[in-house]
Amino acid sequence: MLRQFTVLALVAFLAITGAFAQSQPKKPAIAPASATAASSSATVDKATSELYKQVAKLDAEIFAAFNAHDVTKLMSYFADNLEFFHDKGGLANFSQTKQGFERMFAQSPDISRSLVPGSLEVYPIKGYGAVHIATQRFCHVENGREDCGNSKFVMVWQQQAGTWKIARVVSYDH
Repeated sequence: MLRQFTVLALVAFLAITGAFAQSQPKKPAIAPASATAASSSATVDKATSELYKQVAKLDAEIFAAFNAHDVTKLMSYFADNLEFFHDKGGLANFSQTKQGFERMFAQSPDISRSLVPGSLEVYPIKGYGAVHIATQRFCHVENGREDCGNSKFVMVWQQQAGTWKIARVVSYDH
């Protein structure tokens, strides 16, 4: 449990400060929220469960906007001070991320995203929000054939006045 907390704290700190290392281990070092909740108190179970449901709902909403190619709706989930780290594309701010989505949708009008079942992990960040870790699958048609691939991501969600915004993204293993 202490090792899981230490790894989580390190990932959150690095994602928030923008110093996340370029290479990450292939296997997550921390268990999904549902597994860690089982060993905690009932109060933590309920809070973790509610947080997990909230972030899972946000994940579904943001990628419904992605799959609809609705850039305006998609960008409404990101904070103005967004830092988006991509292992192939580097660092992007809010404006650059918006332009990147616009280009992607123009170049791949059939691109879609789905969450890999069982991969969602959610952890609270006291006084700030949550860490959202998962594997996602992107698909589009290329040369007449469906082309799909998985990648991993870490999103740091900030909650302010009841509103959740993504402040940091680390997208890797493409």
